[in-house]
Amino acid sequence: MRRAVIIDVVRSPFGRGREDGALAGLHPVDLYAQVLQGLVKRTRIDPALIEDVITGCVIQVAEQAGNIGRQAVLAAGFPESVPAVTLDRKCGSAQQAMDFAAQGVIAGAYDVVIAGGVEMMGTVPMRINRMGKDSEGPGFRARYPAGTVHQGVSAERVAGRYGLTRVEQDAYSVRSHSRAAADQAQSARDIISIAVPTADGATRQVAQDEGIRPNTTAEKLATLKCAFEDAAFATRFPEIQWSVTAGNASQISDGASAILIVEEKVAARLGLKPRAAVTGFAVVGDDPLMMLTAIIPATRKLLQRAGIALDKVSAYEVNEAFASVPLAWQKALDADPERLNVFGGAIAIGHPVGASGGRLTANLLRALEVTRGQYGIQTMCEAGGMANATLIERL
Repeated sequence: MRRAVIIDVVRSPFGRGREDGALAGLHPVDLYAQVLQGLVKRTRIDPALIEDVITGCVIQVAEQAGNIGRQAVLAAGFPESVPAVTLDRKCGSAQQAMDFAAQGVIAGAYDVVIAGGVEMMGTVPMRINRMGKDSEGPGFRARYPAGTVHQGVSAERVAGRYGLTRVEQDAYSVRSHSRAAADQAQSARDIISIAVPTADGATRQVAQDEGIRPNTTAEKLATLKCAFEDAAFATRFPEIQWSVTAGNASQISDGASAILIVEEKVAARLGLKPRAAVTGFAVVGDDPLMMLTAIIPATRKLLQRAGIALDKVSAYEVNEAFASVPLAWQKALDADPERLNVFGGAIAIGHPVGASGGRLTANLLRALEVTRGQYGIQTMCEAGGMANATLIERL
């Protein structure tokens, strides 16, 4: 039986997605290319052996158009024989890339494959690819006459459905920053230092996440205004209590990630030491207006397929799109809060949407290695009411 094993995972530092962000001025292709180069250098894999590079990227326009995965492969100096494909599963794009890569290995389509993702949200902003107010099309509008809602409104609905207060969400956000700050020395092992061009023609090195605020307090967060408050939505969704702010939501970020996945016997032949195996997959759709809760049925489906209970899982990475999301997941599944996002998450570290799946994998692997746990789960809510869930087994 073939097994897909993770040799290593690397990522760039996550910069703030704005004009003065740490990675601003770097082309998305070059950002991803540097991460690919870093993965090959660290694992010492011959790039000529790579049979595909599966890349997540959400906003595939402007600098991120034209199959950015292939462009980055060539920019990285890989042989021209290495192909690449770019996919969009919204926030779960890099995780879906990993799942497709592992599934391809298990099926015998690949022996050596890279999964990754990239998003420069400061360069190519979200929704820039929308085609006006009717971007969903008449068929969608016929089924959902009022159209979609902003994810922040969905986060408000999630908080209302699960009875999550502003105080709870802010406290969770403080936890995220505190844990991410405490982990910075250890997370450095996952990060490839990125060379960013400067105005004078030189380069500067960026090696640390930019968004972590170790001095964040609940008192400071309590002063922030609710970001999505709107009377029309309050009438449409009476469960909303208005509690989501910029402080208890994920950060708009720039970043890239990459994972080397190899068939287990091939890895042994090549002298590569696996860190974990990718052993279970689930992807589901759910209510597109509630949008962010599909992680709950996705996790249940994953556990059922694997035949294990959640209490046998040592660590969970649940993307912090908004604080209400992991808190709702935890509440719905009665999960151990101490195993949840043990090194912080997107609220502190940032959320470059096409790349975040790789960051979740990196944190999950380290959590399993620290606790010497066997199983870990990562799950990611996605626009349109979807979610991926993946089971990883430490080796």
